[in-house]
Amino acid sequence: MRAVLETRRKAAVVRVKELEAELERVRTDLADAEEVLRRRVIGLEQYLEALAEEETPAEVTVVSRRRPVGPRRAVPHRENAAGAEDLSVDYQAVMAAAADAGADGLGARRAAVVLGWDSASASRVEGARARLKRLVERGWLVEVKPGRFTLPASEQTQDADAVGRPGGGS
Repeated sequence: MRAVLETRRKAAVVRVKELEAELERVRTDLADAEEVLRRRVIGLEQYLEALAEEETPAEVTVVSRRRPVGPRRAVPHRENAAGAEDLSVDYQAVMAAAADAGADGLGARRAAVVLGWDSASASRVEGARARLKRLVERGWLVEVKPGRFTLPASEQTQDADAVGRPGGGS
């Protein structure tokens, strides 16, 4: 009886080691797939932005209040937008979180949570950081200290009331 139990134990140990090796392989494959997805999302955003820039005339004399049909910038430059409502829903949520954060500023990990992403995933946090940087490049946010993003000083009071709050400008 002891020999049978020992044989079963050894078989169980072998099976556990096989499953651990397979789990590690799957984790590695998942991390690789997440990285490929992140690159493709960034590439698609860049492609759509470049396409929108090609279609934009050099000088616009009449500004239409109609929403454009077809590809548009995910984040228009601040001076070309009527307000935060011109941003996509995800970017509006990030702007609202930045307004709520106040002078402390919004970090990438918190932005990932606001976007509904897994904040434990480094690729998701970096994706959120890229979105925050894009908002800085386009004039919507400022990076007061490394990794902390806030509304521009001139807009902190007016946008804090209007961005993403019930009954506000959204």
